Amino acid sequence: MTTASDLRSGKTHRDENFPVASWIIRPEHRGLILAFYNFVRTADDIADHPSLPGDEKLRLLDLLEAELTGAGETQDVAVNLRRALATRGMSPRHALDLLVAFRMDVTKLRYENWDEVIHYCRYSAMPVGRFMLDVHGESTATWPASDAICAGLQINNHLQDCGKDYKALNRVYLPRDALAEAGATVEMLGEAKSPPPLLTCLQRLAVRNAALLEEGRDLNSGVKDFRFGLEIAVIQAFADRIVALLQVRDPLSQRVHLSPAGMLGLTFTSVMGEIGRRVAGRHPVSKSAAGA
Repeated sequence: MTTASDLRSGKTHRDENFPVASWIIRPEHRGLILAFYNFVRTADDIADHPSLPGDEKLRLLDLLEAELTGAGETQDVAVNLRRALATRGMSPRHALDLLVAFRMDVTKLRYENWDEVIHYCRYSAMPVGRFMLDVHGESTATWPASDAICAGLQINNHLQDCGKDYKALNRVYLPRDALAEAGATVEMLGEAKSPPPLLTCLQRLAVRNAALLEEGRDLNSGVKDFRFGLEIAVIQAFADRIVALLQVRDPLSQRVHLSPAGMLGLTFTSVMGEIGRRVAGRHPVSKSAAGA
């Protein structure tokens, strides 16, 4: 019997645009976070599988949900997460929300406007931040700032991979109205280099996403766990650097991902900056305020 795990793409937590259960996080949380990641990565890979029929993708996603909630023992990633959550007395709600997004990936290939993209992010990205906050016992008052950062990370990914998503899956997260406003078409995503109208659209969306990331700038001041605060600082630094690249580069023909050396350098500077901020008791300063 083919299990959901057999359909994994090979991507691991070390291949993401942000740290996952890194050395920064308290060791007692890493097992649960990795169980969550493996469940989510498996479900995501099913939804993105290039040759699996849509109805089979939905069947497997339903099976993962059933076993996550207690019906069956055949899918190791679901059973492992179920047991890990149970040891902490936590609900599977955030993983279940993510399954909503993966079903959308199977059935919805186009987005009309920014609001539709944010609605998708409500299920594809925001639950990850909420899960991490719950793992660390943080207040739900931190959710709005976390939601903004997570949605921004997701949209960064949409912009980085827009060509690949279109060519491999005929999936386009760029809002139709944004494309039309710039005079661009979906078909331009199939080219080796963005035509000027598409590049204008992509860079306008990157500017808008930079503003969304700014909405989450206060998350650090609301998070009590010191080490988790350091990890958030690293994630914010990665997101800021990527969105800056997206505002000036073409994701169809230029590098818009961070190099390992770049990630290492940003990790060091953001960790040291966050330590200094916490020692001094300062609140994070938004870029707009810093430039005023």
